[in-house]
Amino acid sequence: MMKGKNSFYLIVIIVFLSFVGACTSTNLNVKPILKSENPTDQINRLENDLAAAYKNHLNVLAPTWFAKAESSLSQAKKGLEKEEELSKILNNIAEGQAQLKKAEEISQVTRTSLADVIKSRDLARQAGAAKLGYDYTSAEQTFLSLAEAIERGDLAYAEKRKAGLSETFRSLEMRAIKDETLGEVRKLIEQAKNNRVDKIAPRSFNIAQNKLSEADAFITQHPYEKEMMHQKANEALFMSQRMFKIADQSENFRNMKPEETALWMEKILYEITAKLAATDMRNQTYGIQVKNIVGSIDALQKDRQFMFDKVKTLQSEIETKNSQIADLEGKTRQQQLVQERLEAEKRFNELFIEVQNLFSPDEAEVYKKGNSLVIRLRAIQFPVGKSVIMPDNYPLISKIQQSIRIFGEPDVTIEGHTDSTGSNELNELLSQQRAESVRQYLLANKTLSDGRITAVGYGSSKPLASNETEEGRAVNRRIDVIIKPQAQSGRS
Repeated sequence: MMKGKNSFYLIVIIVFLSFVGACTSTNLNVKPILKSENPTDQINRLENDLAAAYKNHLNVLAPTWFAKAESSLSQAKKGLEKEEELSKILNNIAEGQAQLKKAEEISQVTRTSLADVIKSRDLARQAGAAKLGYDYTSAEQTFLSLAEAIERGDLAYAEKRKAGLSETFRSLEMRAIKDETLGEVRKLIEQAKNNRVDKIAPRSFNIAQNKLSEADAFITQHPYEKEMMHQKANEALFMSQRMFKIADQSENFRNMKPEETALWMEKILYEITAKLAATDMRNQTYGIQVKNIVGSIDALQKDRQFMFDKVKTLQSEIETKNSQIADLEGKTRQQQLVQERLEAEKRFNELFIEVQNLFSPDEAEVYKKGNSLVIRLRAIQFPVGKSVIMPDNYPLISKIQQSIRIFGEPDVTIEGHTDSTGSNELNELLSQQRAESVRQYLLANKTLSDGRITAVGYGSSKPLASNETEEGRAVNRRIDVIIKPQAQSGRS
């Protein structure tokens, strides 16, 4: 029965591909754009659509058509810069839209036909397989060749090779977890022995060693329980990094007198207490001081949630009142929409200036892009090759939170970008991880709900400056935060 169902799906895909294969660039269904349309708005729209498509991996699921759409966008931009005929610019945009639509159609077939391969590829990338060099790059090229075959309508080619490629990605995932993550843990433990960490902080050292053994054994015995494998590998890495910090602090305490140790701990607790504007409880035990801090944080979180809910209620009430006012004034729906649009644009400009004033020029560049606001973070810094957000960045990200809240509940995209140092695959992975770190920070601080914040990594594919100089590379290593107000997000 299962075999018959699979055959049915295969026939459906073949029929669809036959239709798609017949649609060459010469008979592409291009819908003309009216000359009354603003070419800048249309370019921004296509660029946003391409960004969304990139985030959905159409650049690898339908690489040929996606590349054509990018090329059409580039031609339209150049035409606008050179002040070419409006009809030519709009025609390039229309072709780009049609090509992107074709890429979306093809990607659906690719996702169905290569479902297992895509899943294996995603898991391998999450494990850091892009760092494995040639072997991963070779697998990635094979994946692109299968996607291109599907674009050509050659399903047989893809069907014949997909099982082997899926297994290749699974093997790369295993290597990435053991050689990369656990390999780093082993190096750290060996380094710890050389630095006498096992003598200075024996309990922390033993925990790290046990976590390594546990993760290694689990990966070997349960090769298909991916989520738990990643969790155990990350725990081992975290604990191996932690033991060095415990050892360093233990050495510091060894050289301190008891009162110095007590005052040092008290100072840390008091700094947090003061920042929270909580009651000074240095005349109480450390346990009570900690409870004071935790209780203050809990109260702030509840208050923030209350304010968040209150703002949502007020926004709903305002929308209702505006609708009632429009009805009372006897406006037609069309007149109301025009008025709302003008008011929204005016309000957007006011909020844009408010956000712009939050940042100094060396912190971020804030500008408008179509219906969206872009905050290009210049000051954010990550450790080399890492995606962890360091405390020095908290004040800057706090301003990002304020910017988002100024717009209420907008849709937000976090874009990660790198310079061209290293492989494309590794840069794309690192930029995705850094964008995701910012996203997780915003979610953890309840800036917006999960569905309103997305993260996408572009690697080195969108440079702002030449990668030939250190200054240019520094400019290209960045995080862009794109805020699209709700009132604008549904507009075509």
